[in-house]
Amino acid sequence: MATWFCEPGHTAAMFRARHMMVTYVRGHFKNVSGSLVFDPENPAQSSADVTIDAGTIWTGQPQRDAHLRSADFLDVEHHPSITFTGNQVESVGAHDYILRGTLMIRGVSREVKFKANYLGQWRTPWWEEKDGIWTDMGPRVRAGFVAKTRINRHDFGVSWNDVVDKGGVVVGNTIDITIDAEAILREQDEGAR
Repeated sequence: MATWFCEPGHTAAMFRARHMMVTYVRGHFKNVSGSLVFDPENPAQSSADVTIDAGTIWTGQPQRDAHLRSADFLDVEHHPSITFTGNQVESVGAHDYILRGTLMIRGVSREVKFKANYLGQWRTPWWEEKDGIWTDMGPRVRAGFVAKTRINRHDFGVSWNDVVDKGGVVVGNTIDITIDAEAILREQDEGAR
C-alpha cells in the first residue's frame, strides 16, 4: 500500500451552514494536514488521518469568525484541532468510496461516513524552499481526493443559537463538510527522480 501526505498548499476543508432560515454561510479551514494509505487497486485497505487547525476558520467576516472560534461554537482555546481518523472503506463505484471513521470536534468524537471520490494521480514537478532558495527535487506523484459528509452540529456540542421572527433560528443544525485533498506520494522510487 502506498502512503501519501496531504500537501498543505492545495488541501482545504470547507463547510456550509444554514443562516437566518433563508441562505447559507460558507467558510473554510486552510491549515489541513494528514496522511493517507491508498492504492486504487486495493481501496478496501485504505485509511486516512486528517487534522484541521480550528483556529484558521475563515468566512470572510472577522466578527463572525471570532464568534465561531469562541466557546459558543468551536471553543478553539480548549480544542484547537478538528480530527478525522478512518479505516473502513467500501467501494461504491469505479472511483467512489464510503470512508467510515471518527470525527472529533470540540473534544467530542462521533462515527461519521464520508463519500469520497478519487480524482486520479499524475507525476508533477516538486520544488522545496530552504532559507529562501528553491530547489528542484525532481518529480513527485500527486493524487486528488474529494470527501463530503453531513453532520448535526449538536452531536458535537456546537449548540449556540438565537431565534428570529416567528420561531426561526439564526444557525441551522445541519453542517455540510467537504475536504479537498491533494496528496503527495511519500515513498519515491529511484526511477521517479
